This record gives sequence, C-alpha cells and structure tokens, in this order.
Amino acid sequence: MARERQSPTDADAGDATTATDATAPDLDDLGFAPSGGWNAIHVDGEWRAQGDRAGLDVVDPTTRTAVGTVPAGTDADVNAAYAAAESAQREWADRPPEERASVVADARELVGEYRDEFAHLFAVECGGSRLKAEIELDLTAGTMEVAEGLADAADPGDTDEYESVVEGKRNLVFREPAGVVGVISPWNFPLYLSMRAVAPALALGNAVVLKPSTHTAVVGGLALASLFEEAGLPDGVLNVVTGEGSAIGETVAGHPAASVVSFTGSTEVGRRVGATAAEQLSLPALELGGNNAHVVTADADLDRAVDGGVFGSFTHQGQECISINRHLVHESLYDEYVERLAERAERLPVGDPRDEAVLVGPVQNESQFETIADLVERSVERGAEIEAGGEFYDWFVEPTVLSGVTNEMPIAAEEHFGPVAPVIPFSDDEEAVEMANDTEYGLSGSVHCEDTERAIDIARRLDTGMVHVNDQPLNDEPHVAFGGVNASGVGRYNGEWIAEELTETRWISVQEEARDYPY
Repeated sequence: MARERQSPTDADAGDATTATDATAPDLDDLGFAPSGGWNAIHVDGEWRAQGDRAGLDVVDPTTRTAVGTVPAGTDADVNAAYAAAESAQREWADRPPEERASVVADARELVGEYRDEFAHLFAVECGGSRLKAEIELDLTAGTMEVAEGLADAADPGDTDEYESVVEGKRNLVFREPAGVVGVISPWNFPLYLSMRAVAPALALGNAVVLKPSTHTAVVGGLALASLFEEAGLPDGVLNVVTGEGSAIGETVAGHPAASVVSFTGSTEVGRRVGATAAEQLSLPALELGGNNAHVVTADADLDRAVDGGVFGSFTHQGQECISINRHLVHESLYDEYVERLAERAERLPVGDPRDEAVLVGPVQNESQFETIADLVERSVERGAEIEAGGEFYDWFVEPTVLSGVTNEMPIAAEEHFGPVAPVIPFSDDEEAVEMANDTEYGLSGSVHCEDTERAIDIARRLDTGMVHVNDQPLNDEPHVAFGGVNASGVGRYNGEWIAEELTETRWISVQEEARDYPY
C-alpha cells in the first residue's frame, strides 16, 4: 500500500508546511517563556543569560533547523546551582507540607493553562504528535497530583511509634527530606520524565538541580523553572542548568551536595551516572533501557493483540523505554499477525507533527535516525524481510514491520528505540519465556492470552519489572511502582516508592525509665 508522505521535505508539502510555520509561535513568544527568552539558565531564582558561554542550538527535528539557542552550562554553573539548592533547602523543608503541596498544585494548574504551548514545544523539540502531547501532559498532571499527596510523608510531626525490646523505651520513626536531588532527564518524554522526579522531590521538601537533555532543554528543563517560578516556588529550590552531558553530566551526578541522583536514559550512560553518584554515597535512582517483548500466545484474541502491537510499537515513533522492541508470536498465528500488523502500519499518517492528523513524526535526532537505519539494514542482510515501511528520509522512519526475524538479529537483540516492529515466531510458552528473557534488560512487557491465569503465570516468569496482560508494555500510572530489573535500572518511581527514594528514615528512641545496664 502506498503511503502519502506529509514530510515538509516533500515538494508537494511545501505550501502546507510554510503555512504551519507562519502561524506557529516562536519559542520565546510562548505564554510562559521568561521575559528575556529561553537563552538562559535558571539558578537561585535568576535567569542568567548565555553571556560568554557557548550556545547550544534547539533543533526542530521535522525541519532539522535551529529554532533557538540555550546556554552550554559549565561546571561553575552546576556548582552555583547546588550551592543555591543547599542554601534554600532547609527553609523550604520547614514549610508546612500543605504549603509545599499547594505550590506543586499551582504549577499543575499552569500546565493545564499552557497545554497548547506545551503541545507546540513537544512538536518543535521532540517531533511529537498531538496525541503524544496529550499523553505526556496527562501523565505530567497525574504525577504532580500524586506528588501533592506525598508532601506530608516527610513531615517530622507525622511519626510512627514502635514497641521496644528494652523496658521503658519508646521508638519513634519518621521521614525527612533527603536534601538536594540531582535530576538528569532524557529527550523522549522530557516534561514528564523530568517532572516525575522534580514534583515529588519538591513536595517532600527537597531542593533540586535539574539538567535536561541537550536535545530538549526547553520543554524538559527551562519550562519547569518558568512554571514553578510562576507558581511561587522560593528562589534556589529548583535550579536548571542546560548543557552537554559530556561536559557537565559528571559534575551533576557526582556533586557532594547531592543526596539522591535521578537519571533516566540509556543503560550505558546510566552505569556511569550510578557509579559516579555512588562514589559520593549519593543514592542513584536509575530508569534505563529496555528490550520489551509483546508475547502473543496461540489462544490470544488476535484483534486485541494487533491493536496493542500497533500502539506499543509506533506511538511517538517507538521512542520510549517501554515501547515494544520484539513481537513474539505463536507460530500458528504468525503469518496472520504479520499481515495485519503490516497493513495497520501502512495506514499510519507520517509527517509534520504540528499537523494534528499526523500520528508519526520524525525521530528526535540524527544519531538516533542513523542507529535505527543501521539496525534495520544489518537485520535485513541477515534474512529479515520488510513487510511494511522500511524507508528512511530526513530523520523520518516509516512505521516498519519485519518478518523472518530471529532473537539474535540486531533489530531484536538491541534496543532500537524507533518505529520498527520485528516479529519473531515461537512454538510454545516455554520457548516464548526463554526468548523474552534472552536479554540483559528487564523493564516492561506484555502477554496476550485468553486464559488470564495462564497469562499471569507467563508474566510472572518474565524477568522484568513490569508486565501487562492483554495490553501492551506502554503503560505508566503515577500511583503505581515503575521500574525495571537487571540492566534496566535501580529503584522505583511513582507514588510511595519514589517517596522512599527521596526521603531519609530517622529513628529516635526515648528511654523514659532508668535503664539497668549490665555494668
């Protein structure tokens, strides 16, 4: 089936693209942009302009052109940010929990007010469709609302009392803020994946130093500073330093002022971040890569399995750590599954994400584009067949379905992070579990089976942090534990689990009667 491309690089799309660009607001004209524009870092309540620092281009992945600039922050900027955070944290922690929660709630309301501006930012910085924007904004609002409810978890006045083995003693256990939290966030869901650490950290009484991805420095970093500034957060409690990870990432991760370092990104970088944080005895909270399997058993509802397969592989161009990386399908359903998945992939509209009819935009950056193309090419050379898509142009990757794939081919063995669906046959449940677990990762997964108890049994045998029965791996609920095992990370995000990461437990015992010591 021929696809009607809507890429702005096509000659016949030129007029439409020009019209879109003409009506789109400039980054510095958005309603919540700082008065001096986004070309500044935010430290101790001040927007510090680029000055004599180098600049980093904000690149629109649809046009591959720069639409703005942000500062390339330095180690000195990071040190200043941590100093501001340390200075502001104790006074912020001493505020009543309901006051801290109120600031987060006000910022959440602003996210709703600026919904259209954020949708524009997602398109311009991430290549994200309007559907992707709606999903991310809902997740962001959800994680902020949950964070508001966590505020009193770090209230020293909220103390649990435990019996003692010592006569006349009372044991008091309470939680207090960890202190200063360093956050390093990625480019794929930048607002949400920054906010899921920032919002609970602030609500619990911590101060934060945030380094967003270089690719999404505005929507993943500076926009949060602007939101919380407008919401009335005191100076120094949230500091945002933009810059190259290779230049300042080690200083952010290894700063002695950081009690916790939250990182979301690749396993390769995450290992280094975790090691650097651990050297300072900072707690690393790491959500890393995945190689998620979508398991379709012989008695699965094929309609539901294909629906889940399409959504889980192609939403936001497959650029999610919990996207489907491999479709494992029972051999009796294999041919029909491949045919249906390919037919659905061919119908997905590809083009400029500022067009609300578009569901698949460009991948976010050139390096990622080249990686996906290379993985597909090497897998085809080893025998995989392209059933749909397979074309690459100007950072656009057409939704691609591959048959004849084995678990050892590059497109299946490596996290491809793109709109590619490799489909692999299996003969029985044992083989499916073995194939699903044949990876260093263990983040998410899904199992389709009409027998729910059997599906749950398969799910429990998958060596992964999260599994979704008769659904797909692309699930995140801000009140449910989120995280992986093995090379997919350390710790858990969301709800009470992130509260444990971002607080310290204290024990005070009170000896109310004279104690009889043995000497």
